[in-house]
Order: sequence, then C-alpha cells, then structure tokens
Amino acid sequence: MGRSDARSEDGPQSATGSDASNATLQRAIEAVRAGEPVCVHDADDREGETDLFYPATAVDADALAQLRNDAGGLICVALAATVADAADLPYYADAVDHPAASGDETAYGDRPSFSLTVNHRDTYTGVTDDDRALTISEIGAFADAVDAGELADPTAAFAADFRVPGHVHLLRAAPELLAERRGHTEFAVALADAAGIPPAVVVCEMLDDATGEELSVAGAREYAERHGIPFLEGEDVVAALR
Repeated sequence: MGRSDARSEDGPQSATGSDASNATLQRAIEAVRAGEPVCVHDADDREGETDLFYPATAVDADALAQLRNDAGGLICVALAATVADAADLPYYADAVDHPAASGDETAYGDRPSFSLTVNHRDTYTGVTDDDRALTISEIGAFADAVDAGELADPTAAFAADFRVPGHVHLLRAAPELLAERRGHTEFAVALADAAGIPPAVVVCEMLDDATGEELSVAGAREYAERHGIPFLEGEDVVAALR
C-alpha cells in the first residue's frame, strides 16, 4: 500500500471517529438539558479521573444517593464565574487567613477551584441526602436567577438563602472555561452552557470500591453503559466546543 492509499484510509476513519464523538456529545448535552447525568473523563495526563455530573436544578435525594453510592468522591457544585462573582464567592484559599491557605498549584498543575462550603438555611444538619439535595437544587435556582438578571443584590440574596460553612462544596469555574482551564469544573459549566441550562452542575469523582483509588476509565465506561449514561472524553469536548 502506498502513502497516498494510507492517507485515504485514515481520512474516513478520522471522520467517523469525529462523528461518533460529536454524536456522543450531543447525546450528553440533551441528557444534561433533560436533567440527567453524564460521565466525563478529564485526561490521563491531568487528574485521570471520571466524574459523574448532574445539573444542580435536577438533584433530588435519589440523585444525591447515586452520587454518594455510585461515584463516592467529593460532591461539589461547579458554578460559572459570573455566578460566583455576582454572589461575591471567593476562592477558598483567598478567604482563609492561615499559612496553609497558600493557593499553591495542585499536583496536576492547576490552582484549586474551591470556593466556600454552604448549607441552605432550611436544612437541619445539612449532610443528609434530603438536606444536600435541597442545598444543591437551590444553588441551581440561584444560578438561574443570576443568569436571568432577576436579582437586584445577588450577594444579599445568596446570604439570605445559604449559610457558611456547610456540607456542599462550591467550585468557581475559570472565566474563559476550557480555553483557560480543563478541569471537571470547567467541563461541567461548558456543558451547561451548551445545553442552555443554569450554570450550576454537580461534579463527583468516581472511585473504585475495591481499591479506594480513582475508578479506571474502563470501569467508568462500563458503569455508564450499564446505566445508559453518556460517557465523554475531555479532549472530545474541547474539540467539539472550541
């Protein structure tokens, strides 16, 4: 086979792969729009983790239990920078006056995106499935109101509904999203933007019950296929949404 023949075979294969990735992305966008979960693997050379995502406004006690039992990592809500800024939500490392709060880069090279921890004021302990689901869904409603320009004083509105500290971790997405940072925080908000839903999405790392380490990509894919959940590779999301 000559070099030109090899190139002619590679072309259709690449196009087919791209078409399949785009189809999966569209299915994921539709799932997010419908309030359903998706799985996203960031990259092998970054965290190397798959996170289970849920639109914040769709989270109820059953979804919270799925995140807690099936994923098992830290349950956080990723917020668009515009929402975080409107509510005056700082980076956690900037808000804490302690020498350990240095804001250093993580082992995988990014500044942590953690902001404050919160409970909704109508919760009791804040940690039960019902309590965390209430906090998360109300964060989604708040993000929706900010996005729609409905709040005269978003910071005051946030303080009226939520207290700090709490049991739900908030994350601030980079302002330029995937053009600036390629973490699960940014993938989550980018998918919300593409789906036209409020820019507040739950992210939770998927762990392996047997080892306590991150769930393998193969294991995460198998889980997604078994539950009919779209599975996305971060690089495909970047390529498709660029």
